[in-house]
Amino acid sequence: MTLVAEEVHWVSAAEAVRRLGEGELKLADYVEALIERTERLARLNTYVSHDPDLIRRSLEKRPAGPLHGLPFALKDVIDTADLPTTAGTPALREWRPGRDAPIARRLLDAGGTLMGKQAPGELSFGMTGNSPAFGTVRNPYAEDRIPGGSSGGTAAGVAAGLVPAALGGDTGGSCRVPAALCGCVGFRPTHGRYNGRGVVPISSTRDTLGPLARSVADVRLIDGICAPTSADPGPADLAGLRLGVPRGHFYDDLDPDVAAVTESALSTLAARGAVLVEHDIPDVTPLNELVGFTVVLYEVGRELSAYLYRHDAPVTLREMVHQVAIPQVRESLESVLEDLVPSAAYRKALVVHRPALRAAYAGYFAEQDVSAIVVPTTPLPARPHRPAGEDRTVDLNGAEVDAFLTYIRNTDPPSNAGLPCLSIPSGLSRDGLPIGLELVGPDSSDARLLAIGEAVERALPPLPRPPL
Repeated sequence: MTLVAEEVHWVSAAEAVRRLGEGELKLADYVEALIERTERLARLNTYVSHDPDLIRRSLEKRPAGPLHGLPFALKDVIDTADLPTTAGTPALREWRPGRDAPIARRLLDAGGTLMGKQAPGELSFGMTGNSPAFGTVRNPYAEDRIPGGSSGGTAAGVAAGLVPAALGGDTGGSCRVPAALCGCVGFRPTHGRYNGRGVVPISSTRDTLGPLARSVADVRLIDGICAPTSADPGPADLAGLRLGVPRGHFYDDLDPDVAAVTESALSTLAARGAVLVEHDIPDVTPLNELVGFTVVLYEVGRELSAYLYRHDAPVTLREMVHQVAIPQVRESLESVLEDLVPSAAYRKALVVHRPALRAAYAGYFAEQDVSAIVVPTTPLPARPHRPAGEDRTVDLNGAEVDAFLTYIRNTDPPSNAGLPCLSIPSGLSRDGLPIGLELVGPDSSDARLLAIGEAVERALPPLPRPPL
């Protein structure tokens, strides 16, 4: 069947690769359809850099490879030779590193077509998609709602059908949170699985890149290009699959719609034969608190400064921080300039507390004999946009709570433990907003986790497309 331009933007990445390779779909036509859709939906503000003429010229010199020209996008913290790397901050608005990050080069060498660079939360700290400097990223399912962050433009662009797959970044939830809020799939691989050079950093202990797409199969396709070769574990069967359900911390104080959709998903998995093991992860909350921000606030200033120096950027760290547009991000980074985290506290977080957190997870997987942990990705769906600077809090069950800390509450602990995590759409709220289900696997179980994710995805009802 020949796809018309109105339909082609919803083709899955895997199906597009097949059709491109077999000549059923012409790359130039596919790219033009995506350019047209991006321009028509420019109000979503998902791209920072999108140059149709550059895209068209790239088709003339595209290398042959297994992606057969598949269009993809990058979060705008990943260096590229032909486009700026702004990291969503004013001081880098026009800066071009002049080289491709290894991960970008890997996708290009595999035959991918770069469609542009998508809006991040400023310096990967923003959670709401608001930026006084670059505008507001809008959620495709409800344009008055936040997309999540910090890979908000990436998730919104994938969910809106502007591109079939993209690469974001994840420090404490930055792929999974926007994937959950925008109704797509977001994957955080085991820390170190992907090459992270040439990426604007926050924390080398926690940072990783991660694919976003509209299905787990499409995430697996991109993972297969980005990661070293790993054995295919084959398909997973839900029948008899043991899944951990740690109620403590992860299921506390949920939005009623998140609670209802998550419980429905768990019931569906149990009906398909999954064995739900309800047992808490010992000490996960205090251990996570001893690791997270101690590590980030110690590393971010040093690593950003080193990145700017190595890449001959036009500003110093101090100059860049003074131009940061989002007030709460600027305040956080100004505190970093004061070097408030003692070296001893940082060393203890790395040498004592993080290993203890990793051991708590490893012990849980072993003692409960579970293949994955299942929790809501976020405690609440997408909340309405508020002006930048007024979006520090969100309403959760009648209380105003810290937006950043609340949205990453369930994604942050496995991030600090360096574990692979996958967010899959699990349903819609009563307002028609996507809700995500997070799967967490043991260390280095990426391929197995993706196989489990595909089985879970098949069991759950697919989301309707966004009303665009």
